[in-house]
Parts: sequence; structure tokens; C-alpha cells
Amino acid sequence: MMMAQEQPTLSRRRALSLLTLSAAAVALPSPLRASAFPGIFTPDAALQELIAGNRRFVEGRPVGPNRSMARIRDVAAAQSPFAAVLSCADSRVPVEIVFDQGFGDLFVCRAAGNIVTPEIIGSMEFGTRVLGAKLLVVLGHTGCGAVKAAIAGDAVPGQISTLFRHIQPAVERTPTREMEAVARENVRVQAGLLRDASPVIAGLVRERKLQVVGGVYDLSTGRVTMLPA
Repeated sequence: MMMAQEQPTLSRRRALSLLTLSAAAVALPSPLRASAFPGIFTPDAALQELIAGNRRFVEGRPVGPNRSMARIRDVAAAQSPFAAVLSCADSRVPVEIVFDQGFGDLFVCRAAGNIVTPEIIGSMEFGTRVLGAKLLVVLGHTGCGAVKAAIAGDAVPGQISTLFRHIQPAVERTPTREMEAVARENVRVQAGLLRDASPVIAGLVRERKLQVVGGVYDLSTGRVTMLPA
């Protein structure tokens, strides 16, 4: 679980857009079916499976579960992932491989800087409320280019700078401006937004049907460190 944190102040426009989108999702149906992943019926069980899977990956003994053609056929008609992950889009962070999972196990959204937007909230509401994921993980990583660019604040081409405003609260809450510290804080900030800006996700958390956590993937070691609860 994440530590209780004072949440950053959102712009009025962003706050309204997040709340409007998530309020509309309150009427979403219940999960399509229970998770098909054996033994994973609670948020804690889902978290322990991800931790165990990353341990297998780091130790070089992945089992590569649910990666057969039989599994593909099994999940073709419906999906029931046991966890949802908001990850950075970095090509060096392949989420299913990092956690040693397979087809249909994880509901993954990716955006540079693992930032929360209305589209991400809507997707995560679908993954948790409709598909029944028991765990929601915000996964940052070391050496994040989006975080580095947000700290520098230099001019960049195209619309890359639109990422900066989402990461800026973490920059402002990290006096040292040290990149890895900002990356960790950004994970906390984005996880807090998912919990607080979405009545759907907040409701699932209150009912203990969902847990929202943060983690940081180390590009050098492959290890995911869950942030202190």
C-alpha cells in the first residue's frame, strides 16, 4: 500500500476533466467474471504474485506462464487480468516480462513518465471495475527521460512539453531535484491521482476490492522496488 501523502494541487481544468470522466464511469457494470489466474482473489495475493514474478525474472528463472497458443485461445473470448499496471512507455520496461506474466494476466497502460490523464483514468476504471483487476500498480523506472526533461524544463520539439505539467508536482515536492528522487515522487503523485480523482477506483479501494501501489523498476538490475507503505 502507498503511504498517505498530501496530494499536489491540480489545475482547475485538469481536475474538472478528470472528475467528469470518472463520474461518468460510476455506472459501469460489475466485473465480467472473476480472475482466472489461480489463487488470486485478493489485492494482496495479486501483489505477492507480481513480487514473486519479478523475483523469478531477476534470478534468471522465469517460468513464462500463460504464453502458449492454448492460453491465447483461452483468453480470446474474454479477459480477466488479476492486475492493472500504469507504466512508462520506455522500451526497456516490458511489463509482462518484468513481472514474468503472460497473455491475459495484466491490463497495461503506458505513457511517457507514467502520467495520469483522463484517458488513463478511464482505462484503469475499465481494467479494475469491469475486468476485475485486484491490484493497480503505477510503475516508474530509473533513468526516466520524461522525468529528466521535466526537471530541466528546456524547450523541446512538438508536444513533448505537454508531459512536463503532469510531472511538475513531483519536481516541486523534491527539493534536491535529483532525478531518481523525482521519479519516485512522481510514482507517488500519479498513484494518488488515480486513487483520489476517480470515484470508481476510490470506491473499490474503500471496499477492499482493489489496492493501489507504486513501484520503481531498475534498468540496471531488472528489479522492481515497491515504495514503502
